[in-house]
Amino acid sequence: MKYPLDCEENFNNSMLFWLSKFLKFKINSLSNKLLDNPDLLRDINIKLNTTPKNITELDNLAKQIRNIGIIGINTYFNPLKKFYEQIIHYKLYSLKIIDEDLVIEILASITAGLSDASKKNYKIAIVNFFKFLNSQNKDDDGSHVFEIELKNWLGLKASAGQKLPEYMNEEQMKLFLKTLDEFNFKSNSDRNKLAIKIILFTGIRVNEVLRLRLKDISFENELVSLRIHAKGNKYRVVLLDINLINNHLNYLKNIIAQDDFIFIGRNSKPLTQAYISRLIENVLLQAGIRKEKNGAHMLRHSFATLLYKKEKDLLLVQEALGHASLNTSRIYTHFDNDKLKLAAKIAKNLKDDS
Repeated sequence: MKYPLDCEENFNNSMLFWLSKFLKFKINSLSNKLLDNPDLLRDINIKLNTTPKNITELDNLAKQIRNIGIIGINTYFNPLKKFYEQIIHYKLYSLKIIDEDLVIEILASITAGLSDASKKNYKIAIVNFFKFLNSQNKDDDGSHVFEIELKNWLGLKASAGQKLPEYMNEEQMKLFLKTLDEFNFKSNSDRNKLAIKIILFTGIRVNEVLRLRLKDISFENELVSLRIHAKGNKYRVVLLDINLINNHLNYLKNIIAQDDFIFIGRNSKPLTQAYISRLIENVLLQAGIRKEKNGAHMLRHSFATLLYKKEKDLLLVQEALGHASLNTSRIYTHFDNDKLKLAAKIAKNLKDDS
């Protein structure tokens, strides 16, 4: 069903109406693999049929959606919430006034100081929102079309090239592991250490760790096989030496059903990515390792960097990390400085010949 673009009595309410429609559209199109409360999802869908009174009420619904396992909703809603909070100050009388220049002006304010990765999330959310409006609005004179593409938004430094990721070198990884083994977690020490070590020793994404169920783990001689539920509802298998995690395997004995998630909290729900990243940040802090980005993804980069450095096999890196494209894996070749050392020797030879 399509609706008039300015469907409420004022601009603010019209924006809230469309944000509610877009939020409902996204929660029913994102993956529901981790959904643990279908009844609550139904109730939220019903509530979204009525325009919330304010952005805070809509924000609370978005948080409930995230808490019941609809992964990725924050990527879309949080930028749009910030956008709404800014655009209402412009005192507009119609959504039809919004154009690309105005959107860029608002983005310049709300994304100041953010990383390029965060800015890309804002771009994705806002472009998707206006595409949704294009497909769903219809007035007496036809649909209004927003030409919001943000191709020339200068907030993204597209010409600067791909930024090299943060990672630990081999000595730092050894120090990190030593500190992790000695770290005194307040609770569930084996659970926390097992999750962190799996990330570091296999390079899998933190959300892939959190999706692991007991049935996804099997043992063969000295190897542990992990069946990973990856991006795009695809699966792959990674292996690790059982001796690397042997001290923490008693934790698995308390998990009863094969379909149970392995890494859960007190509420029997899967741990969050933010929780795992905080654990890792605390260990890094105690180890005295300082990085610009200290979260779980840095461990993935560390594994990939070490793997390429040791094996010089880009296809192996691609397979191990589950990259869809080999080009994504190429970034780890930038850390291979063997050829750069040859260049340094050539320069040294020039000096010796003089």
